[in-house]
Amino acid sequence: MQRVVLDTCVLFPNYLRDTLLRLAQAELYEPLWSSDILDELLRNVSERIGEVKAKTLVDAMAGTFPDSLVSGYGGLVPVMVNDPKDRHVLAAAVRGQAHAVVTSNVKDFPPAASDPYDIEVLRPDDFLLDLLDLAPVDVAAVLRGQVAGYRREPRDLHGLLDRLDAGGVPQFAAEFRRRL
Repeated sequence: MQRVVLDTCVLFPNYLRDTLLRLAQAELYEPLWSSDILDELLRNVSERIGEVKAKTLVDAMAGTFPDSLVSGYGGLVPVMVNDPKDRHVLAAAVRGQAHAVVTSNVKDFPPAASDPYDIEVLRPDDFLLDLLDLAPVDVAAVLRGQVAGYRREPRDLHGLLDRLDAGGVPQFAAEFRRRL
């Protein structure tokens, strides 16, 4: 199974995070993150929903995916040659033996930084499109289950796809909509 580090920027938008984590629960890939990524997520989400709810969210993620936390990457951070603010992400990917990093900030991970470790850097759109191509039935089942589990809007696939489009994966939303 493909091991993928999820950068904070793809875990921040609610519906994108929910979709990515549900796809991981369906065992379409193995999510990885670090304490630095989770701390950054906690800080950013706290500003929106408050510290208590944000901590509950991050704790639920950690509890649902206990093997996703990469540790022992601190010594690698100084030797990473990507953008300094994202060196911890690439270091966690190297230490976690990830196949890819999913990030909206691909410019912060130039090929010269990631290629030596054979780590692909993907936009969330590209990652989700890859999953859709590899497992279209499974991805569709996950998205249908996702909207079925919501008590508030969006209550249908079109509403979810609108939110995913707005949350940073417009090509995936358009392609999934085309396949409906």
